[in-house]
Amino acid sequence: MSFWETIEHIDGMPENLIGAVIGIGAGTLGLYVFVRDERPRIRTALALFLLAFAGILAAAGIRYAGSSLNSISYVCVSRVSLFIAGVAIINLIRIVIFPVALRWVRLEPPPIAQDLLVGFAYVAIAILILSRSGIDLHGIIATSAVITAIIGFSLQDTLGNIMGGMALQMEHHIRVGDWIRVDDLEGKVKQIRWRQTSVETRNWDTMVIPNSALMKTKVTLLGRRAGAPRQRRQWVHFRVDLSHSPTKVIRVVEATVQAEISPCIAAEPKANCIVTDFKDSDAVYAVRYWLTDLSEADPTDSLIRRRIHAALRRANIPIAAPTQSIRVTKENESTREREQNEEMHRRIEMLSKLDLFQPLTEDERSELAPGLIKAPFVQGEAITRQGAQAHWLYIILDGEAEVEVSVEGQAQHVATLGGGEFFGEIGMMTGEPRRATVNARTDVTCYRLGKEAFEDILRRRPEIAEQMSVILARRRVELDAVREQVSQEALRKRMTKMQNALLCRICEFFGINGHNGVRESRYHGNGRRTSRSRLHH
Repeated sequence: MSFWETIEHIDGMPENLIGAVIGIGAGTLGLYVFVRDERPRIRTALALFLLAFAGILAAAGIRYAGSSLNSISYVCVSRVSLFIAGVAIINLIRIVIFPVALRWVRLEPPPIAQDLLVGFAYVAIAILILSRSGIDLHGIIATSAVITAIIGFSLQDTLGNIMGGMALQMEHHIRVGDWIRVDDLEGKVKQIRWRQTSVETRNWDTMVIPNSALMKTKVTLLGRRAGAPRQRRQWVHFRVDLSHSPTKVIRVVEATVQAEISPCIAAEPKANCIVTDFKDSDAVYAVRYWLTDLSEADPTDSLIRRRIHAALRRANIPIAAPTQSIRVTKENESTREREQNEEMHRRIEMLSKLDLFQPLTEDERSELAPGLIKAPFVQGEAITRQGAQAHWLYIILDGEAEVEVSVEGQAQHVATLGGGEFFGEIGMMTGEPRRATVNARTDVTCYRLGKEAFEDILRRRPEIAEQMSVILARRRVELDAVREQVSQEALRKRMTKMQNALLCRICEFFGINGHNGVRESRYHGNGRRTSRSRLHH
């Protein structure tokens, strides 16, 4: 008998050994190419096949050397080799059934259930090989019952973890991808294994929690609610002195946090602001919003705090300092006066550079300067919205802002504004709703000038209204002329009509529409206008 015939006559070998080897090799190669995420398991199965084949060659060599079929060396080597080959085949079948077939129909059992089925298959293969070898299984089963009891008693903690892992995966109370809190630690479930569950925290730490501990302790599933998307309510606390009306504080903060939606903040339910307590002469507030990405809790809290701070500064409401702090400032009267004068000088100089305020005298610009209020805005925040009623003019000190107009529900970019430019003059002078939305492209600091600061000057010198209406009309008409490329004659006609309309609105808005006026106007070829006006009570 040749050596190859010896291999074919080993008990348990298939009749067509060459065909079986070719089929297993082709199947393994196909799985390796198409099932990429199971390649480590496929490589393990291939290594087992090679080990089993080496054992079969060794068993054939023992038999070819003249040993009998009942020799201990031949039986042990051949049966162990067949068992290893069976284990390799079962692992390949597992890949075909679970990651390929069942995943294709969207039905995939938990990993622990898969491991149990594979373990039963290993036991079945072992029993089959032992029974074909003529070994009496009754004595082994009787002995194994005693051994199992001893092992179960000594490994009760390990078995508790295993049973806990099975319960976790079968009941689906805790799933991979869930955010949980155990005691004071929060993290995302990455893996549920036989003995332990792995949880990754936001600090890039990995907690390994025994499954039996998870079954015994209280576990909070973060952001999960039946029939609702995964999102969790976050609380951001801040304090403001009680001298400021809580109604105003809430209105200012809610207008900011509800206006701008971050990708990590749910649109519904809306973020809101509440008063939670009164403590140490302060009111304690909290902004509550719903977080959609639980891994971004800290950055989103920081964004909310930045928006709260900017909104309160715009409203001239300071955040309360700790009552225990003691602040000592060494400052003399002359230093403080010098700083105030420098600030006023900067404001007057900025007003003098704007064509809208050219009709004012130097004294009138000095009178207007204290009415300028610094208004900071955070990147991405809306400075003003299309359709809103706001009687303010904004002058950009630093940063950039984008102007957008909504046309049939679609936002269209119009312009980008930078330092020294202004917008909102029509709303301040006529009370018209905003014609565009202006968003902060970067962090922006503005001067905000309201109608009230300008009202006394306009009532005292109402002829300014006509001069400013000319400037406002020219700004609007020249912009339309660039877009539409109208002629000079059409430009003059439109200028007259627009200036008259704006003058009427200004007079009505500031309560000077009851004046009688005599106006003389003439236009030059360049489209500019000179006018004299006398308005009497």
